[in-house]
Amino acid sequence: MRVVRVTAFGGPDVLRTQEAPDPVPGAGEVVVEVAAVDTMFVETQVRAGWGLEYFPVRPPYTLGGGIAGTVRAVGAGVDGGWTGRRVVASMGITGGAVQRAVASVEALTPVPDGLPLTTAAAVFQDGVTALALLDATAVAAGTRVLILGASGGMGTLLTQLAKAQGAYVAGVARGARKTALVRKLGADAVIDGTDSGWPGRAREALGAAGGPAGGPRGGAAGAEVVLDGVGGAMGAAALPLTADGGRFSAHGAPTGGFAAVTPQEAADRGIRLLTIADAQISEEVRVRLAARALAEAAAGRLRPVIGATYPLERAADAHRAIEGRDLVGKVLLTV
Repeated sequence: MRVVRVTAFGGPDVLRTQEAPDPVPGAGEVVVEVAAVDTMFVETQVRAGWGLEYFPVRPPYTLGGGIAGTVRAVGAGVDGGWTGRRVVASMGITGGAVQRAVASVEALTPVPDGLPLTTAAAVFQDGVTALALLDATAVAAGTRVLILGASGGMGTLLTQLAKAQGAYVAGVARGARKTALVRKLGADAVIDGTDSGWPGRAREALGAAGGPAGGPRGGAAGAEVVLDGVGGAMGAAALPLTADGGRFSAHGAPTGGFAAVTPQEAADRGIRLLTIADAQISEEVRVRLAARALAEAAAGRLRPVIGATYPLERAADAHRAIEGRDLVGKVLLTV
């Protein structure tokens, strides 16, 4: 079977499509015939050698995180009823960019009938993280939420899910095409992050009663919840936009580092800081949240934005597209 291997740390050219033996499921495992592979920005960073303190992998390793496909074989102790079922499974940071993948039966989430496997692949990993973040930051009806990177794979889902919960959403994205997408997804206010004055525009959008028409009502100015999927200087600039007593989640680092937020500054204002560690969840919770995300997608209430798809043999092109930042939404590999 074909697999995509990371042969060394470096640029996209280190990715190679190679042949490997067909896998055999062990006890408690299944073999999934893969149809689509979710491809996230963090995978490009790990391939380049970043984040080893969070993702301790070393080349050579098999690329790929989340998969969507059909169970073709089961191992000892696995109910034969899984055979032929369409499923998604998280492989972590490695092992998914293959024709046939081995996964623990405990990691499987059934895909609802009628939901395309490409859609399932695009929604489930970021959907799981998005739901976990919204739960952890207690987003509810009327919550003022600021989303950085709102046009990205997870940002687009966060925008939709927060709006579905009745929150007031201000989304930050870069450029006319991306801001138009965030507006189309239902954000109440959209701020162009390429404008050096974006923090002031965000503060205005998040103002208290008496602010701009259509703005949030009541309460102190600022975002009660900041969801920072960008990191770096932009993430740091968002901390002052957080309302006293609010929640700030620094979970993204596509800029090359997480937001340099001073814990003491947050503590002085009663702001609860969440990091990437707070987004780590158990397999049981992951499966439960994946089922929620897929059900929302099947009902048409959650629409992932798929920017491009590439075959396994063009995994390097997929990584170039992600790193080029011109695309909006998700990039998938198809098998």
